Amino acid sequence: MNFLKNLGGGSLFMLLLCLAIILVAEYLFLTGDQLHGIFLGLWAPTLLGVMIFLKLVQNGRK
Repeated sequence: MNFLKNLGGGSLFMLLLCLAIILVAEYLFLTGDQLHGIFLGLWAPTLLGVMIFLKLVQNGRK
């Protein structure tokens, strides 16, 4: 529980969003729409990178 408190609401939301994106991309890829699945699957690491960048900026201001 302490881990979720330290993580914060915004970061938890971003992680859940990335998980949902990965699941939808896997579904698209496995049902035959491979190009859309790959395109959508690339958004998860992009969002994680943005989240890491925002955390670094926030820690730099402290």
